[in-house]
Amino acid sequence: MAFDPSYAAPQPVGVFFERRELERLLRLYGRMVAAGEWRDYGMDGLRDAAVFSVFRRTSEAPLYRIEKRPALARRQGAWAVVGQGGHVLRRGHDLDQVLRFFDKGRFSVVE
Repeated sequence: MAFDPSYAAPQPVGVFFERRELERLLRLYGRMVAAGEWRDYGMDGLRDAAVFSVFRRTSEAPLYRIEKRPALARRQGAWAVVGQGGHVLRRGHDLDQVLRFFDKGRFSVVE
């Protein structure tokens, strides 16, 4: 039996949400589903970021992505809300502060 070096190589550890962060994200998701704004979500644990994506419909591109990037924690802040076009809508060091982007009153109906 030959030695296979791929077994000995350490696998890169990805970034994911901590329990409190995930609870806060799912609480926001539940509130937005109850309001009829969101219908589905997806989570990704990538090498450099954890991403919580929310969708209006399952088959569409995400409305928003809530990203955790620990590499940016000391500079711009680890948390960001990214819109459909890839624009950063809000960035910060604290998850609750960043999620205030979704508070009532931020959105208004234009007729």
